[in-house]
Amino acid sequence: DIVILVVAADDGVMPQTIEAIDHARAAGVPIIVAINKIDKANANPDRVKKELADHQLLVEDWGGDTVAVPISALKKQGIQELLEMVLLQADILDLKASPDIPAQGVVLEARKEIGRGIIGTVLVQNGTLEIGDSFVTGKVWGRIRAMSDDTGHRLKKAGPSTPVEVTGFNDVPMAGDVLQVLEDESKARGIAEFRRNEQRQRSLSPAQGRLSLDQLFTKISAGEVKELPVVLKADVQGSVEVLRDAIEKLATEQVKARVILAGVGGISTNDVQLALASDAIVVGFNVRPERNAAELAEKEEVDIRLHTVIYELIDELRKGMAGLLEPTFREVQKGRAEVRETFKVPKSGTIAGCHVLEGVIQRNSPVRLVRDSVVVHEGKIASLRRFKDDAAEVRSGFDCGIRLERYQDVKPGDIIEAYAREEVAATL
Repeated sequence: DIVILVVAADDGVMPQTIEAIDHARAAGVPIIVAINKIDKANANPDRVKKELADHQLLVEDWGGDTVAVPISALKKQGIQELLEMVLLQADILDLKASPDIPAQGVVLEARKEIGRGIIGTVLVQNGTLEIGDSFVTGKVWGRIRAMSDDTGHRLKKAGPSTPVEVTGFNDVPMAGDVLQVLEDESKARGIAEFRRNEQRQRSLSPAQGRLSLDQLFTKISAGEVKELPVVLKADVQGSVEVLRDAIEKLATEQVKARVILAGVGGISTNDVQLALASDAIVVGFNVRPERNAAELAEKEEVDIRLHTVIYELIDELRKGMAGLLEPTFREVQKGRAEVRETFKVPKSGTIAGCHVLEGVIQRNSPVRLVRDSVVVHEGKIASLRRFKDDAAEVRSGFDCGIRLERYQDVKPGDIIEAYAREEVAATL
C-alpha cells in the first residue's frame, strides 16, 4: 500500500535508491521517505532532499507532496513520527479491509523445509484466513494446515494486514502471487490445474544448445549460439523470481539467456539431467548440488555456477555472454564434516560435535553450513578441537568439536564444508 524509502543521510541517493523509486512509481504506490542515520556527524539531509528532487521526488518542506521524516534507526530517533506519517497516509488513501469475507492476500516468500514441507509467507490483505481454508495462488492450490506469526506462535485465524507463515501448499508458490480463499478444495485444484496447463502450452518450445560459459564467446562469435539455456535453483522463491527476471533480461546482439527451469532447493540429479539434455548451464544461488548431482555433473561436464551474491552471479553471466570473462576464483572443497550433536557451552555458545566425512577440516579455512542442500551460513571457524585439545586440522574419519564464529543456529544433520579459493584464468 505504501513504500517507505530509506535513504542514508550520509551516503545520499544511490543507484539502488533510484531503482526503488522507479519500482514504486511503476506500481503506482505512494512513497514516504525515511532519511536515516541523522545521528552521524557527516549527515546531510538537505543534500538528500536535493538529490531526491533531481529524480522528481519533491519533499513537503521543499514545496512538494512527498513526506520525508528524519530518523536514526540506531538511536531510535524519529521512529514514532515515521509511524504516525504511515497512519496518516493510510487515512488519506482510505485504506480499508473487511474481516468478514473470504480471505485474499499475497505470497511474499516461499521455501521447502524437511519435516515441514512447503512453507509460504503470506500477507493477508482482506478477509480472515483460517485453518482449513481451501485456496488457490497462481498455479498452486492447497488447504491451510497450520499458521504462525513472526514469533512462531500458532494461529487459528489471521485478519487483514497480518503476515503469517502458512503450510498446506501442493507445490512451491511464486512470490507475488495472489492467494484467494475459495469455497472448496476441488474448485481451487481445478483453477490451479487450468493455469498450469496454460503455462505448459506457452512454454512448449525446443531448447537450443547447451554450452559451457567459458566456451560461450567463441561460439557466439562463430554464430553457432543464439540462446543460453539456464537451469536456476535458489534457496527461496523470492530469490528465484529476482534472478529469473534479471537473467532473462541479459542479452547481447548475438545471444540471449533463457531460464528453462527455476526452482527452490538444492541442485538435484534431475536438474543436472535436464541441463544435459537441454545443453544448459546450471546456476545455483545459496544452494549446493546434492552429492549424486555433483558427481553426475562432473562426469558429464555440465557447467554448474554457484553464487551467494546476486550481483556477482548476474555479472559473471553478463561478462561470459559478452566475452569479457576475467581471471576468476575456483572453489576447491577441502573437507566435509557432519554435525552429529550440539552442545550449549556458557560464554562460548553452540559447539557442534562433528564427524569428518572426507578431506580435512582446517582451523583457518573458510566454511559454509549446509542444511538440506541449502547454504544457511558462511563464515569462519572460531575453534576446532579434538577431545579437549585445540587442533589445527582434523582429517577424514575422526571426530571433532567445531564452534563457528558469530553463528549459533547449528543442528544435527547439518554439513560443514571447508573450502579454499584458487585463482584460475578464464578460457574462452
